[in-house]
Amino acid sequence: MSHIRRIGRPGDLGWIVQAHGELYAAEYGFDGTFEALVARIVADFANDHDPVREAGWIAEVDGRRAGCILCVAGADAVTAKLRILLVDPVARGRGVGARLVDTCLAFAREGGYRRVTLWTNDNLVSARKLYRSRGFELVEQEPHRSFGRELVGQYWALDLDRATERG
Repeated sequence: MSHIRRIGRPGDLGWIVQAHGELYAAEYGFDGTFEALVARIVADFANDHDPVREAGWIAEVDGRRAGCILCVAGADAVTAKLRILLVDPVARGRGVGARLVDTCLAFAREGGYRRVTLWTNDNLVSARKLYRSRGFELVEQEPHRSFGRELVGQYWALDLDRATERG
């Protein structure tokens, strides 16, 4: 059994950083600079987020953390950013990723955001498929060398005024 809850229990933030570091190293060969990036994102969220306009969630499966996502303010008052989506392999195929993304998008709508953006890499095929299924569109991509790898970074955006809510 799985459920989604707000970030806030002791260990949640550390788990997000550790899970990203371990999983992305094992599955994509990312080095420690990726874990450091996630640590900065999590630290920024923990130290200075607006709880009315920014939130994070943990997915639990059988009482254990198995996924996460953040919704944070973007570059302007009407844009939110979806950040650090992760689903542990034990939770894949159960709709956990979709529920996390849908929770994030519902929060963005309720918070008055009109657009949600995200940055990812083209090798994250399952995540990109999920984003596309929710109406995100690829708006820009560029090759880069990060995390010890040659990658293609991608910027995606969703116009919440045009997107339909999923239940």
